[in-house]
Amino acid sequence: MVEKKVKGRKRHIATDTMGNLLSVKIHAANIHDTNSGSAVLAKAKRKYQSIKGCCGDAGYRKTFEKEAAKIVETVDIVQRNQKGWVVLPKRWIVERTFSWLNNSRRLSKDYEVTVSSAENMVMISHLAMLLRRYDY
Repeated sequence: MVEKKVKGRKRHIATDTMGNLLSVKIHAANIHDTNSGSAVLAKAKRKYQSIKGCCGDAGYRKTFEKEAAKIVETVDIVQRNQKGWVVLPKRWIVERTFSWLNNSRRLSKDYEVTVSSAENMVMISHLAMLLRRYDY
């Protein structure tokens, strides 16, 4: 789970290991990542009961780890060990999904007024991307 900042809002998503979107949470930028990270994980767990573990970056320490341990069995927080640019394990999956979503102009410009419509547009954009990917 990673957040993406757009005009005073943060986007938190939960994906599977293939980068498919499981749940999304959008909120004001003044709410800390650890609080909303556990909310998006709880939302994903309600939809998909088979989730056994989660992985997050260093921004999801402390509160998120405690809350996530109540929801899933294993919680892995990826720490940065080296200076400079390095690919962090598992984090690239979520970043790649954000990259795919940013191809949608509607999401890149943040036209939505309400948070619920913004969350729905993220889901619709992901669905459109999946339909383009798989030809029938």
